[in-house]
Amino acid sequence: MAHKKGQGASRNGRDSNGQRRGIKCYEGELVQPGNIILRQCGTKFIPGRGTRLARNCDIYAVASGTVKYQGKKVHILPQGVAAAPARPAAKPATPATK
Repeated sequence: MAHKKGQGASRNGRDSNGQRRGIKCYEGELVQPGNIILRQCGTKFIPGRGTRLARNCDIYAVASGTVKYQGKKVHILPQGVAAAPARPAAKPATPATK
């Protein structure tokens, strides 16, 4: 019978809690000033219109409106403004007249 404890158990048992990062408000949701839109480590997303970057790289709203993601940018569209198309449609070429 062993009189000493095995060394495996005394070195285990350390695991940190999750930090709950990620998107908190998805596209199309209404936000108020001060609402956290997303929590991130570093700047995977960058602030756009109506948003600011916190000291810990979170993005929060400074205006009320609807959340809009455009590539890596996060915008707040004012209420009542529909999302505009990304690029205007190209005009068809008109034939030259002589």
